[in-house]
Amino acid sequence: MSNSYGTIFRITTFGESHGPAVGVIIDGCPAGLDISIEEIQHALDRRRPGQSKITTPRQEEDKVNILSGIFEGKTTGTPITLVVNNKDQASKDYSHIEHAFRPSHADYTYTAKYGTRDYRGGGRSSARETVARVAAGALAIKLLQQHGITVQSYVSQVGSIKLQDSYDKLDLDKIDTNIVRCPDGKTAERMISLIEDARDSLDTIGGVVSCVIKGTPAGLGEPVFDKLHAELGKAMLSINAVKGFAYGSGFEGVKMRGSEHNDQFYTDEAGNIRTRTNHSGGIQGGISNGQDIYFDVAFKPVATILQPQQTINDAGEDITLQGKGRHDPCVLPRAVPIVDAMAALVLADFLLRRQTNKV
Repeated sequence: MSNSYGTIFRITTFGESHGPAVGVIIDGCPAGLDISIEEIQHALDRRRPGQSKITTPRQEEDKVNILSGIFEGKTTGTPITLVVNNKDQASKDYSHIEHAFRPSHADYTYTAKYGTRDYRGGGRSSARETVARVAAGALAIKLLQQHGITVQSYVSQVGSIKLQDSYDKLDLDKIDTNIVRCPDGKTAERMISLIEDARDSLDTIGGVVSCVIKGTPAGLGEPVFDKLHAELGKAMLSINAVKGFAYGSGFEGVKMRGSEHNDQFYTDEAGNIRTRTNHSGGIQGGISNGQDIYFDVAFKPVATILQPQQTINDAGEDITLQGKGRHDPCVLPRAVPIVDAMAALVLADFLLRRQTNKV
C-alpha cells in the first residue's frame, strides 16, 4: 500500500536502485491528454545523475519507455506504464556495507522491519525511486497546465547561504540558467562554491527548495484529514532526505500578531475575490483560496559521506565505515524536479477530486 499515492490520479512506483529498472503505473489520468515522450524525458533529464560537476558522476541516461496508456501522443484513459532501465549500476561499491548499518541511512530500520534488505545502493530506500515520481509528475504538470496552473521550484538556500528575496521578487524563468537551479545568479555562484567545498572535504551539505504554485482555483482540498497543505506536506516529506516542510508564513508567522497575519479579503476590478496579503500561502481551512500557494522544503545533508565514521554491523559489533561509490555532495539541484513532480501530483489529484464533488 505504501508504494502508491493519490485517490483519483493515482501512481504506484516500483523498482530498486540497482535492479534492472525503476518505473511507475499511473491510473486515473483522463483520456485525451496531449503528452509526448519528449516532455516526459525533459523532466527526467532535469533529475538525472551526472548532469553537472556538483552532482553524482553516475551516468544514467534515464531514457523513458512507454509500455501502455499513451497512443499517438494522447493518453487513452487506461493505466499508463513508464519504465526507465538502470544501466550504470556499480553494485560492487556497496559490498562493504552488506552487514553494516550506515549512519542516518535506512539500513537498520529496513532490517528491523523486514528482517532483510537490499544493500546495493539502498534498494527501495534509494532516491533512485524518485525517477518514477518525476516521470509521472510530467503528466500531472501537463494536466495542470491545461487548467492554467503552473508549478515552479528552485533552490533558495544551501547551508547558510540563503536568498533574501521572496519568490515574487525573483525571475523564476532563470531557475535553469545555472547548475544549482537558483534564480539569482550571484547567489547561485556562492552556493556552487559551498557545494564544491563540501565535496572536496569529502563531506555533504543540505539546504532548502522553495516551490510556487500559481493559477490554482479556489476550492481544491478536502476538510479535516485531507487538507491540501497536509497532503502537500505528506508528499514532500515522502521525498528522500527531506526533514521539514513549511507553507505560507510557516515558522516566521509565530513572530506576528493576528492583526498582522490575517489576510484581508477584497474584490478586485475584475470582480475576483482576493486577499491583500498571503500569509496563508494560498490555503485556508485546508482548501485553496485562489492565491499563490508557496512552501519551503528542507533537505538534510546527503547521508553518504566519504569520511570514516563509527557505527555497528548487524551482529552489533563496533566497526569503522567509510563511504564508497558515486554520490551527490548536495541533493538540492536534482531535488528541484522531484519537488515539482510531487506538488503537481497532489494538485492534479485534488483537481480531479473537485470535479467529483460537483453535480
